[in-house]
Amino acid sequence: MRSISLPRFRVFFALALLSLLGACDIPGLGPDPKIAQREDEAKAIGGACRYALRGIEDCYALNPKASKAAVFAGWKDMDGYMRENKIEGIPASAAEAPSAEEK
Repeated sequence: MRSISLPRFRVFFALALLSLLGACDIPGLGPDPKIAQREDEAKAIGGACRYALRGIEDCYALNPKASKAAVFAGWKDMDGYMRENKIEGIPASAAEAPSAEEK
């Protein structure tokens, strides 16, 4: 029976260890879940605005804290979906945000 020399064993062990550690999910190294959640919420806002027949500019004005890029992505996705499936939007029935004069 042939034995493995010590330097070869160390190399084999190091490669095996690296391959095992490479598959681990190390906490703190991935993206922040709050950021992903905010982006998903902004996409949902954009989709809802499109379904409510609101223009993208109105959507931006009504949701100033939402990321404009994510809102646009959601609006665009919903627009494509509605056109593809021939879905008619429903106008928003709720009143828009109160203006400065009404306060």
